[in-house]
Amino acid sequence: MDSFELNKIAGAVLLSLLIVMALGVSSDIIFHSEAPETPGYVIEVADTGDGAAEAAAEPAEEVVPIGTLLASADAANGEKVAKKCAACHTFEQGGANKVGPNLYETVSRTPGTHPGFDYSTAMVEYGADHVWSFENLDHFLEKPKDAVPGTKMGFAGLKKADDRADLLAYMRTLAANPEPLPAVESEVAPAETDAEAPAAEAPATEAPAEAPAQ
Repeated sequence: MDSFELNKIAGAVLLSLLIVMALGVSSDIIFHSEAPETPGYVIEVADTGDGAAEAAAEPAEEVVPIGTLLASADAANGEKVAKKCAACHTFEQGGANKVGPNLYETVSRTPGTHPGFDYSTAMVEYGADHVWSFENLDHFLEKPKDAVPGTKMGFAGLKKADDRADLLAYMRTLAANPEPLPAVESEVAPAETDAEAPAAEAPATEAPAEAPAQ
């Protein structure tokens, strides 16, 4: 192959490169677009208003007083619910203490006082100013660790108010003289939320300070 043929090939290659480069430059000029100041895409979201206002508009959960629940509670179902406690407690009169104390005549008992059981300090201190009323038992059975922080009771609690009421109706029967049921309240109290907390009243005019007792 002579030099003339080589020059033709080299020229063809160079011409091809020039054409490709020219096409690239032309494309940039024709289809050029400015880069956005902020990368990304704008997503339009409909404004639904103030979230706090929507939350406030939702009805508050109703809290039914334990007296109202006990008036229609099912002690037979409560005996079935009590089976969840049978691994740690006995229910019959004179029954042995297990992981937890015997529960015969628990209603109206002073917490932390059943003979022969080693209670936590927290439970003994709780019993210093509480009795096992239906209300206190209901609160304790819902979340034991919240009602008596430091209690030895490892049970997570009974979430359903009806189950707690049925269990308390059954426990009420475990006594020689069952305690009377609490009075039925006529109204259902709504669960108080932060938004519903009563506004602070204006401070009353301060009376003159009394002289300290001698």
